[in-house]
Amino acid sequence: MVTPADLESFLRTRLSTPLPGPTAQLRFAPQPTRKGWEPHLTPDTARDAAALLLWYPGTDGSAHMPLTVRHDDLPHHPGQISLPGGRVNPGEAPDQAALREASEEIGLDPSGVRLLGPLSSLWVVVSNHVLRPYVGVSDRRPDFLLAPREVSALVEVPLDALRDPANVQWTERIRDGLVVRYPQFHVAGHEVWGATAMILAEFVALFD
Repeated sequence: MVTPADLESFLRTRLSTPLPGPTAQLRFAPQPTRKGWEPHLTPDTARDAAALLLWYPGTDGSAHMPLTVRHDDLPHHPGQISLPGGRVNPGEAPDQAALREASEEIGLDPSGVRLLGPLSSLWVVVSNHVLRPYVGVSDRRPDFLLAPREVSALVEVPLDALRDPANVQWTERIRDGLVVRYPQFHVAGHEVWGATAMILAEFVALFD
């Protein structure tokens, strides 16, 4: 069992060294990938977005993180599992945008979060955003309050489950008339795939 204190100590050192980057992200990319897409690209037309990977103690004392189930009527990625996050406002620092969006979506109090550093950015081609993930820790489980128009449910994921290879599965979907295969995390009774899975894949690779 990994406690939040142990995790914070590890991450403070690990995030100061080179990140796994696209090599890890691509492990969870749909196959085949879209033509012309690479995870590290930052097109001039893409908008900046930020997300938060927040770790806190669960009821058993081990490190947990929140994911959200997006409402079915949202314009981008409806019904999917997502990290708390959203678009960066003009003049706003991405790390502060990650905290603000988490506050708006799940009721997080930013004053109780210690940001440890960023993961690699990821170009989400479907919505044309360059997503910048940040890792943070909290000494206690937040008092979550979900934004009713954006979040339909909260999924609390243990770190140990995320790191368990038995929880990685492959499946298929139809995209533009073609069969696409992709890996997904199956955690807390939910399937996590796409951009969220690619970000989590890099996080898990920190432990390799």
